Amino acid sequence: MQRNLGPLKTVALALFISVFAASCGGDDESQSVTIYSGRTENLIGPILEEFIAETGIEVVVKYGQSADLALQLREEGDRTPADVFLSQSPGAVDFLDADGRLATLPDDVLDLVPAAVRDDNGHWVGFSGRQRVLVYNKDLVDAADLPASVFDLTDDKWAGQLGIAPANGSFQDFVTAMRAIAGDADTSGWLSDLTANDVQSYPNNNSIVAAVGRGEIQVGLVNHYYNFRFQAEDPDHPGVNHQFGIDDPGNILIVTAAALIEGSENTEAAEELITWLLGESAQRFFADETFEYPLAPGIEPAGAVPPASFAAVGGLNYGDLGDELATTRQLITEAGLDG
Repeated sequence: MQRNLGPLKTVALALFISVFAASCGGDDESQSVTIYSGRTENLIGPILEEFIAETGIEVVVKYGQSADLALQLREEGDRTPADVFLSQSPGAVDFLDADGRLATLPDDVLDLVPAAVRDDNGHWVGFSGRQRVLVYNKDLVDAADLPASVFDLTDDKWAGQLGIAPANGSFQDFVTAMRAIAGDADTSGWLSDLTANDVQSYPNNNSIVAAVGRGEIQVGLVNHYYNFRFQAEDPDHPGVNHQFGIDDPGNILIVTAAALIEGSENTEAAEELITWLLGESAQRFFADETFEYPLAPGIEPAGAVPPASFAAVGGLNYGDLGDELATTRQLITEAGLDG
């Protein structure tokens, strides 16, 4: 049976979705966990419902942008009610790690995924993955005319026709990866050239794919799974994913990460939640329902999703994503984009 990816409703088992309360959790702290989630509700909510149903552990979730939640966690310090941070990208968790806000996960949790998709110091673990791609409208763009490199998107032929989401964590991680591969000067120049080429800014990946489908723009930089979801809901959707060359920064692989907050008083429940995210039910959900790459060994991606090896990520150090997050956001803003 396909799980519902629509807006999450309050259920009898009580998955409490809160804007934020200074005092969170149930009467029995060992049976509650508070999550700050950079993952949107439709991408994580259904599997949290299953977690509650199976474990009886109460869950409180605060949703937001990964980078914004990371900044809030740093500001809250020891006063935070958060036990677990679920980040759309490893950049935000490494930002917190550098600030000493993350606890070490036990080996039995870390060993649930390959070493390539977890922190060397054991402070976070990846639980799903995605690839950066260019989605295009097949009715408007000939596949033969698609760019070989992400750097080619500054050509005049794409003027006003490219969509990006500069405030999105995955876009920011992609820009950080570009900096690591091509250097700050070329990356900054590319961002400025996008602005000069009338690039169109959108709030998120979903809105980019929708705009491509409508013909509002011809192409957009997104995570691979968004277009697969559109195709699953509407077989007539004209969007198609285009992969850049294997060594091109537009082709990077990024993991979604889970971390335990230092000082959490609910570590047992928090570790159980993270373990659950790496179990077969959750991993199959990420593969079959959200069309991401499952990271636990033995779980294959959905049939329509092309294979990808997260052991081969072009030498990208995920830790650099967090260390350089602030500089990346500054470059995006300085280029005149709404980052």
